[in-house]
Amino acid sequence: MKSRKQANTACPCGGADLSACCGRYLAPDGPPAPTAQALMRSRFSAYALGREDYLLATWHPSTRPQSLDLAEEAGVVKWIGLEVKRCEAGLHGDEAGTVEFVARYKVGGKAERLHEASRFVREDGRWYYLAGEVS
Repeated sequence: MKSRKQANTACPCGGADLSACCGRYLAPDGPPAPTAQALMRSRFSAYALGREDYLLATWHPSTRPQSLDLAEEAGVVKWIGLEVKRCEAGLHGDEAGTVEFVARYKVGGKAERLHEASRFVREDGRWYYLAGEVS
């Protein structure tokens, strides 16, 4: 049984409830994100929650780094908001998609933003982050 606090935890991507939003994809036995946008949102949540394992598992092998060091950023970077600007393809029947977004965060109390157009590919029924162009 979930505690009241667990049941009411807001999803970092902006969803009302983490368990009903990105949390299901972040769970070790959870389903894969069904669309490029769902994967992008869950990856934002993974950054906010320090889930390096999920980020690496959803990063395409051709562009994936060997490791991440989110623990080093944990005390410095705080992810605070996400706005999806546009999506091109990236749906159930597509093999590729692009999601443009603005992620807001704070570094040492100073507000920053990341504006990126991320490219995703679907292989064997799973979406992967391929690369992004920051503007």
